[in-house]
Amino acid sequence: MTSEDLPAIPQTEDQNLLRRAGRVAGWAARTGAGLTRRLPGVDLAGEGLRQVERQVLSGLRRRLDEVDDPYVVALSAASAGNEHNGNNGSPAQLVLAGEPLRTAMKELLDRSIGFDRERAREYLYATVLRRLTPDEARIIAVLADGDPFPAVDVVAKGSRILLRNASTVGISAGVTLPDEVPSYLTRLAGLGLVDITDDDPVLSAQHEILATDELVRAAQASAKRTKLIRHTVRLSRFGSRFWAACDPAVRTRVE
Repeated sequence: MTSEDLPAIPQTEDQNLLRRAGRVAGWAARTGAGLTRRLPGVDLAGEGLRQVERQVLSGLRRRLDEVDDPYVVALSAASAGNEHNGNNGSPAQLVLAGEPLRTAMKELLDRSIGFDRERAREYLYATVLRRLTPDEARIIAVLADGDPFPAVDVVAKGSRILLRNASTVGISAGVTLPDEVPSYLTRLAGLGLVDITDDDPVLSAQHEILATDELVRAAQASAKRTKLIRHTVRLSRFGSRFWAACDPAVRTRVE
């Protein structure tokens, strides 16, 4: 989707503020760190700018949540109904206020009536997308190239798992938190975006490198007798379709 496809949106105060903050942030980046060291008070100004940006982005995110999340919609509607009607609300409004989970389910069921295949798929992908961290998005982007990566579990005596889903894919993706790659892969597998399958002999050399990883060695050192269970990480079929729909580099219609 390009900007031409989006309807014109009236400029709000938050949007104008965010645009001004972006221009100032861009200027600060161009001037370089040397200037900030020479000018007194710039550090405080920079911190103030970051605070403004955080406040604006937080407000915009809350609006997005209220639009997209049926549970938040239910809670917001319940709160608004109570404030408007006081204690004289109708029975339906009382149910709304007291049972937001049921109301949220009704919201989803109501939406399903008007959804065609394209809209339902878009809603599904948007729900998954909102659960990803930036590091996880980088991992998905790397796996989207089609190359498999090695992964290992470190298992102690009695099949006790000391470390699950350690992998070199985080290094290739350039993640910010490499120590969290096992957690990232576990989450991505839970979302159905990656498949973690049996060992692929083609990755034997990469598995040898992975065995020297600090996380793997630390897990092995935490128990007397351990073994490495080799796995292979690939983007799943669902993950491939998800990436085709979300890849920022191209515009793709997913059938």
